Amino acid sequence: MLPFALVASTLNSGLVSASSYKPRASVCNGHAELCDRSYGNVTFIGSHDSYAISATQVAANQDQNITTQLNDGVRMLQVQAHSYDGSIHLCHTSCLLLDGGLFSDYLTEVNTWVVANPNEVLSILIVNSDNLNASMYGAVFETSGLDKVSYAPTKATTSVADWPTLGSMIDSGLRVVTFMDNSADFTTVPYIIDEFSNVVEDAYNAVEDSFPCTANRSTGTPENQLVLTNHYLDQVGSSTSIVTPNKSKLNQTNAETGTGSVGQGASNCFQIYARSPNFILLDFYDAAGLAPFNVAAELNDVSAPTNTVANYTGGDGSTSTSTKSTASTTSTSSSLSGAGPQFKSEMMPLIVAVAVAVMAGSGLMLA
Repeated sequence: MLPFALVASTLNSGLVSASSYKPRASVCNGHAELCDRSYGNVTFIGSHDSYAISATQVAANQDQNITTQLNDGVRMLQVQAHSYDGSIHLCHTSCLLLDGGLFSDYLTEVNTWVVANPNEVLSILIVNSDNLNASMYGAVFETSGLDKVSYAPTKATTSVADWPTLGSMIDSGLRVVTFMDNSADFTTVPYIIDEFSNVVEDAYNAVEDSFPCTANRSTGTPENQLVLTNHYLDQVGSSTSIVTPNKSKLNQTNAETGTGSVGQGASNCFQIYARSPNFILLDFYDAAGLAPFNVAAELNDVSAPTNTVANYTGGDGSTSTSTKSTASTTSTSSSLSGAGPQFKSEMMPLIVAVAVAVMAGSGLMLA
């Protein structure tokens, strides 16, 4: 039993339902119980740097393609966007280190999945690394078709208690919620929502496994915002100051219980906010099998998932507790899971990273 006994109390609070709306959808995100639950009172598992996909590359944070991530149960996709070669690309720190391809291709794959899964609410978090204006992102959403299923709130800032229910979002067909960390513009692209006036984040790139969930980034009142916890552990190289994912501890970081686990991190959030986190971002979400999804199920007071997740292929001391994947995968430009890149593409990001760090005289984050 996870230490979430108090969490159930939130399910009887004003956060349970945004209104008296009675949804037509009978199942929402896999559970009938979630249909009349407010978006602000649901916990979703997310993938940190969801596009940074490789089993072996040093700058990677995931090892399964986007369709597989979604089929496995990931419901928040975080991306880092850059202006590169005249378009918006998904790159890790620099497009010279890891270029995950065009954002338009990424969103097209996401839209294909969303259309095929009409009873699912999905969230996207854009790190707008180059401070591009919202209209540029709006154009990419329109190209992919994702704008047609994107939820736009009635105002720029929404209190955690005022979000609609999952059922109402599904019934409306507008069930993709997108946040962006800077340069959102409610008047021009209302479905790209300013993150930090609506969401509070704790610290990222943690190198210690305490995961206290203390508010770190917010422009609003954290108690009234959605809560995102960056639950991934990094490490600093012994001979360089380069920060990379701590893959050797993934089994514990992504575990249900114990020191540094997903369960412990969620409990830390509850101690601060008297409610569960809304988004739990993970590196290599599949490294401990269903463990993170079991935590989310308990926080949401629904039955544990019965599917299996894709087998973790990242190595370095972690072994998936899942069996064979039941998810169908789609071969696209972002389908990079499976065999790792060849030596040149695998090592080049590290070589470039070391050179950049040395020239800059400072650390470099590949996590």
